[in-house]
Amino acid sequence: MLFQTLDDKKECIGVYAGGNLHFETFVGPLTKTWKYTGSVHDENVEYAWLYAQGKSIGEVCPEELMSEWTRVSKKLTAYKKAFTIAKLDLREHCFFDLVPHDALVEFCQVKNQITEHVLETYEKPANYDYLRQADCLLHKIKHQDLILNNKHCRSHFVSHNLIAGASKILTGNTYIDYNLFGTVTGRLSTYPGSMPILTMKKALRRLVKPHNDWFLSLDYNGAEVRTVLALSEQIQPDMDIHEWNIQHLFEQEGLMREEAKTLFFAWLYNPESDMFSKNYYDRQKVLDRYYDGGYISTIFGRHIQVEERKAFNYIIQSTTADLVIERAIAIDNFLEGRASFVSHIVHDEIVIDFSDDERDLIVEIRDLFANNRLGHFMVNLKAGKDYYDLKTLTI
Repeated sequence: MLFQTLDDKKECIGVYAGGNLHFETFVGPLTKTWKYTGSVHDENVEYAWLYAQGKSIGEVCPEELMSEWTRVSKKLTAYKKAFTIAKLDLREHCFFDLVPHDALVEFCQVKNQITEHVLETYEKPANYDYLRQADCLLHKIKHQDLILNNKHCRSHFVSHNLIAGASKILTGNTYIDYNLFGTVTGRLSTYPGSMPILTMKKALRRLVKPHNDWFLSLDYNGAEVRTVLALSEQIQPDMDIHEWNIQHLFEQEGLMREEAKTLFFAWLYNPESDMFSKNYYDRQKVLDRYYDGGYISTIFGRHIQVEERKAFNYIIQSTTADLVIERAIAIDNFLEGRASFVSHIVHDEIVIDFSDDERDLIVEIRDLFANNRLGHFMVNLKAGKDYYDLKTLTI
């Protein structure tokens, strides 16, 4: 049965189905809707938004429904603007408690029609199941407010830019609203209004504090480099990848790690450079397997049109991004029902808001992250009382 949820919070249980609004209890099997919202948990529900690859409902609305959609959506937008003016926080209230029910009914009727149009005319993505799980996790993260405060921070913010940046973050929204389809390659971005966890200056991470006892950070040692090795079917070094490169690729003596890292990436993504032998890092081998001259196809089912000079970059960035998100999904499932939880994701890093009572889980979490569908990647573990002061954790 087609349905639409009436709010995006799991505690606000209300749906439109079968021509009526239902609260707390539903009738019949609910099988098709526009987008996951947290209040209906069923793996068999089909989400049209995923079929549409993140396009807005207005973008996929058929021409014959456009005038009606414009009318009903404008009415709902007007209500939202009124709530904003009245300083009502919609994260604290159920939307359907504030809007006349007849307005909700006519809005959902049109939304149902557009949803059905998309499900009938758009091809189901090859990576639909992965996208569904990723969307569910990002929705959960959105509804976990971060703790943001300047306790023990003021002495570190001495420049005008840092003070202004801290003020902006402390007076802004406290949640992270990731956009699953914000980039071509699948790397996460955030929607406007989100707490800018992906772009904030590192010094400002001191403002981000855990709900539990500390943050546990996991990231891959040389994530994109290890992705290249895995896709090239090469053995993963069990040491720092850039130190390994210094020992095996560079002929310069006394080369420092950061300098070697810079030189390596300058070569890796420059198709004109032949700095290194192809015996270990073979760009062409990866391209031959995952690029057909017009599109890349990744192990995660992404099919992306790209010109040849960017193809290798797209393969590596897209695959690495999806590896990390998939591991975040696995860790989130592992932590279900526990005090610790996935707080946020920043590029190839997963940050867990960690309870000290559950420290016996660290090895299992590390191994869940290390063992991905491409093999075993070396993991960096860090921990700290805020998101900036993270110290290396050796176990």
